Amino acid sequence: MSLLSKEIAFITILCASIVVSLLIWNRDHGNSRKHARKKYGVPNDIREVVGSPELANRHRNETIKWFTDSSVQKPAKTSKSAKQPNIVFILADDYGYHDIGYHGKQYGGLIKTPVMDRLAAEGVILENYYVQPICTPTRVQLMSGRYQIHTGLQHFIIEHAQPNCLPTDEITMPQKLKEAGYSTHMVGKWHMGFYKADCLPHRRGFDTFFGLWLGGGDHFDHTNTCGTCKCLGSGYDLHENDFIADSSWRGKYSTTIFTDRAIDVIQNQSSDTPLFMYVSYQAVHWPMQAPKEYLKMYNNIKHNDRRRYAAMVTYMDYSIGRVVDALKATEKWENTLLIFSSDNGGDTKHGNNWPLRGKKKTLWEGGIRANGFVNSPLIPSDARGRVSHDLIHVTDWFPTLVEGLAGGTFNGTKPLDGYNVWETIRDNKPSPRTEILHNIDPMLTTSTVSDVTGDSGEFNSNVNAAIRVGDWKLITHEQTTGTWAVPPELSSQLTKPKASENYQPIWLFNIKEDPLETKDLSQIYPDKVTELLRRLQDYNVTSVPVVYPECDKSASPSRHGNLWVPWGEPNWRDFVKSRT
Repeated sequence: MSLLSKEIAFITILCASIVVSLLIWNRDHGNSRKHARKKYGVPNDIREVVGSPELANRHRNETIKWFTDSSVQKPAKTSKSAKQPNIVFILADDYGYHDIGYHGKQYGGLIKTPVMDRLAAEGVILENYYVQPICTPTRVQLMSGRYQIHTGLQHFIIEHAQPNCLPTDEITMPQKLKEAGYSTHMVGKWHMGFYKADCLPHRRGFDTFFGLWLGGGDHFDHTNTCGTCKCLGSGYDLHENDFIADSSWRGKYSTTIFTDRAIDVIQNQSSDTPLFMYVSYQAVHWPMQAPKEYLKMYNNIKHNDRRRYAAMVTYMDYSIGRVVDALKATEKWENTLLIFSSDNGGDTKHGNNWPLRGKKKTLWEGGIRANGFVNSPLIPSDARGRVSHDLIHVTDWFPTLVEGLAGGTFNGTKPLDGYNVWETIRDNKPSPRTEILHNIDPMLTTSTVSDVTGDSGEFNSNVNAAIRVGDWKLITHEQTTGTWAVPPELSSQLTKPKASENYQPIWLFNIKEDPLETKDLSQIYPDKVTELLRRLQDYNVTSVPVVYPECDKSASPSRHGNLWVPWGEPNWRDFVKSRT
């Protein structure tokens, strides 16, 4: 056979192989997309998600219009524009894993989230996505792209009266996006410290801020007490930029006013400047309060707090639909990336993380495995409508948005712990992340522990910590042994796994094979335990000392006209001048 004949034969075989590969990929990818739509996606009948006839007319009419609008998702344009995309990041507070429709419906869940269900089903669902077990740490890692062991905030939250905040020498994500040419805005809950002016969101990279500085409070009158700090009095906690917001906001529901403000930002945003907007809802954090018309939807849930929580979830879902509507009405949606995330697992007094083990404030999967999805016309049509099982962590949003979306740089930042996962989301490429340090908290130890490092130089397993490496997860000294909380409305239908809930200093799980953490493997794979303890120690030597100061009673609102102000500033009265 001549050389030319051999080349022709080789090319013929190569082409045939490519055709066969493409046919197989198309079959598998198509099946995967159909499976995702069937398992997580849009119900065939809108009546399945709208609920009872008692639903308020406004919600029914506007949600159905949004849900059935044929323009909700258009194919990505084939000619890519170099224009920087708008970025809208929505964070829900204490939102249970079970309580988003596409998770809950697999177990007969009753909570309705039609807007998020559709955004998720026609975007990319993040099913191996992790945050931190409680409010402040997740928000700090989102804003800094760094593990909390590297900011000194590895223990609990920043309490209202603690003179503490996200360290002011940390460069934040909105600061880098501003450098890249973005207009930056925040609406909602901050909870990263406010005792000094330099701690405030308006001075940490956001052009505008409207919301609360603290970790929660009454959803209608916007007041909060000192929490565990036991200082005197309750204070008004609603702020616009650096100042106390007008008291006329009292009586208006937090989810409503935050959504209204987000829509105002969208409507007033110039199309010539890319937008970054961080919408950090106070919902569905305690106290359980919801608009009355939404409570009527859930008369079939007899548990009072659970019923109120369900109403809060559905109203938040409707509100997210309003934000998307505004992006479409202003012709911004086609160039927008929308990200949804919860900040930690649900509090099982009212929220629910079924079938995951554990709850908020714990390092079990129910405390740290989050609801998350991304939706955008910028994602190619053949990459949408899928479920991603790639490992992603909340620290990854910093490099993903700054570098991957905005084309910015990391000049001036401290070393990041996050990875740019934009190609993972957009192109379905493998995640560059292979492990996650969930946390090391040297303040959570047995009474006899004085050092995180043991006598042998290895990590001391009597210190509370957790790490994920590949499919393996190690937990040490988790003070809450973890249980599986069944949603109260489904208590007669679901049964908890039969597994040990007794305390032990070390737990080892293969999360891919056992995502519910029912089978401890620490005695079966001691070498794997040793390997992960060494990785914990590798991280531990890079950690900075914990910053967790005593509460300062001078923070008390009773000393500042019943207002929450930056009490560490000598001129604190300057921060209340706009109040009427």
